[in-house]
Amino acid sequence: MPFLDLAVRVAEVRDRIRAAQTRGGHRQEVTLIAVTKTHGADAVRAAWDVGVHDCGENRVQEATAKMAETDVPVRWHLIGHLQRNKASALGGFALFHALDSSRLADAASAVGVARGHAVDALLQVNVLGETSKGGFALDDVRAEAERLTTLAGVRIRGVMTMAPLGADERALRGAFAGAREARQVLRDVGHPADELSMGMSNDYEVAVEEGSTMVRLGTALFGVRDA
Repeated sequence: MPFLDLAVRVAEVRDRIRAAQTRGGHRQEVTLIAVTKTHGADAVRAAWDVGVHDCGENRVQEATAKMAETDVPVRWHLIGHLQRNKASALGGFALFHALDSSRLADAASAVGVARGHAVDALLQVNVLGETSKGGFALDDVRAEAERLTTLAGVRIRGVMTMAPLGADERALRGAFAGAREARQVLRDVGHPADELSMGMSNDYEVAVEEGSTMVRLGTALFGVRDA
């Protein structure tokens, strides 16, 4: 039977999250998102059975196929880049984490207007200016935040960021602190920006110390996926 040790892994992760919350002192609640990419619908069910009710997928096509095979009411998160011509797929997700351009925001808003209620999304910020990653630079967040207030079909719930892979602790904290700064800009403009989606399997404890409200974990829960 697959994922036999998932309950143990989840318990360990939750313990580490609680310890990091105490160290950080931000007093935030933290949602654990099981990243099920490259795994089948059995991973979603296994997560549900051990109390993890939020699942994240990077690609729309893989996510929609998995949704059709899943018989438990998990909250689906789209955590990867989305092409504008696939924005209509956002209707199947509770939260879109990777709103990384003005044009994509416009497309997402059009979906929200057409269906009669706004798309919940996080603004992706590229704090350290990595060329390999999308997202808004910190210097551009205020202008975009103000523009987003004019879009009726998208609701900005917070910020998502990814720290550099293999970064040292100082760089991690700098990236996560920058995301906190971006969230505050959104709040100042009037967005209901409560969420900070930051932290993956290799850096989630530091992210929680820095105020993360959502951690996106795959390997830490399911192990390394065999090729």
